Amino acid sequence: MSVEHEPVPMHGAPLHDWNMPPVDGWTADDLDRLPNLPPHTELIDGSLVLVSPRSLFHSRAVSFFEWQLQSCLPPDLEVVREFTIDIDRQNRPEPDVIVVHGDVVEDAAQTRFPAEAVVLAIEVVSPESLSRDRETKPVKYARAAIQHYWRVENHDGRAVVYAFEREPATGVYTSTGIFHDRLKVSAPFAVDLDLAEITPRRRAR
Repeated sequence: MSVEHEPVPMHGAPLHDWNMPPVDGWTADDLDRLPNLPPHTELIDGSLVLVSPRSLFHSRAVSFFEWQLQSCLPPDLEVVREFTIDIDRQNRPEPDVIVVHGDVVEDAAQTRFPAEAVVLAIEVVSPESLSRDRETKPVKYARAAIQHYWRVENHDGRAVVYAFEREPATGVYTSTGIFHDRLKVSAPFAVDLDLAEITPRRRAR
């Protein structure tokens, strides 16, 4: 979803406060305080991770899961796109889509949710986020006790969903399936989605 970047000011450009991180790194609270941060900035291990340009596949996949999950959710859950979650002092990632317990949705001014309120985290992989979405983020989400994680990848223009559930004895994710054409699962709630709807359709000329 994003690319790690330490900005270097161009000649004559203003130097923002976030160009010079503290020795021990930024904190989760700093995301709300630092001026002029680009939208959708994440915090991973005390470092700022800035958003990269999004592909059409990425945009369509995020919108697909945001809207399609609305019709599947039990009444006590809500789906939110591109919203940060608090894992610990140095980690405040922004999954592409999350499903949370409705009681943490307090007001329109809030900027994050506690990780313990997240039922499902979904990441749509971009080339520059591949290692984070496959390795870094799943480890952090599992340690934060987020029970379900879906990774969505673009395989030759077709969406493939890798679904994981946290194994309580080990505290790590285990695969619950790889879905190429249709995503059909019973947990964390019943879902039956046609993944072909994510692929952009070519218009007849």
